Amino acid sequence: MRYKHLIKCDLAVSNTLSKPSKINFPKHVAIIMDGNGRWARDKNKPRYSGHQVGLKAVRETVEIAVKYGIENLTLFAFSSENWARPEEEVNSLMKLFIEALRKEIKELHLSNVNLRFIGNINALNSILRKKITEAEQCTKNNTGLKLTIAMAYGGRWDIIEATKSLIRKVQEGELQINDINDKIFSVELQTFGIPCPDLLIRTGGERRISNFLLWDLAYSELWFTDTLWPEFNQSILDEALMYFASKQRRFGYTGEQVKATIC
Repeated sequence: MRYKHLIKCDLAVSNTLSKPSKINFPKHVAIIMDGNGRWARDKNKPRYSGHQVGLKAVRETVEIAVKYGIENLTLFAFSSENWARPEEEVNSLMKLFIEALRKEIKELHLSNVNLRFIGNINALNSILRKKITEAEQCTKNNTGLKLTIAMAYGGRWDIIEATKSLIRKVQEGELQINDINDKIFSVELQTFGIPCPDLLIRTGGERRISNFLLWDLAYSELWFTDTLWPEFNQSILDEALMYFASKQRRFGYTGEQVKATIC
């Protein structure tokens, strides 16, 4: 990964966004990276090759996020449901994740990227868990892009685990049940400390969120593309950012109320 030269870079001019503006950019972009397997199938290649090429798309997307000054980027790398895939594919993915961390962490650190993992990390093998811990420790004091990787993650699992934690606190007298509200609940989620996504992007042609960040996506703008993840690039991301910039985000208020607040 070549991030280092981007640290001091201003927002670059792209073919689609002639003058990208931080004001209109989402502070947090979340991406469901879908289509690796179909990309490989269409090219008569093994599914693993699709994941390998997909990793290059991850690299480029992180570079662009750094360049554009996006504050948070969350990537759905492996869902809790993905364990049901063929064992050979799952094992190949785990090896790919380990290799990716081994190769990329130095450049991420030099680029001031703060790396964090969410999900049922204990379900991963010991080698991968160790690499995750090392990566988080290495980058924990970095102040640039906050890159969150969802591994063995599911939105329902996250909500259930948060609920269990709150029940224990009520049983132990640390918390009164009537004190529980959305703010207290969110503290128990894996995503605590990460702002809710402003924009969700899903590649691969599907129009669903597939158990990703169920709590956090309540008011996110959703953008879908038929582009398969290995072919995702800056021009596609620019389309999503332009879509986001065109939206008036009301959060339950009327358009007139929002305009009055801005004025």
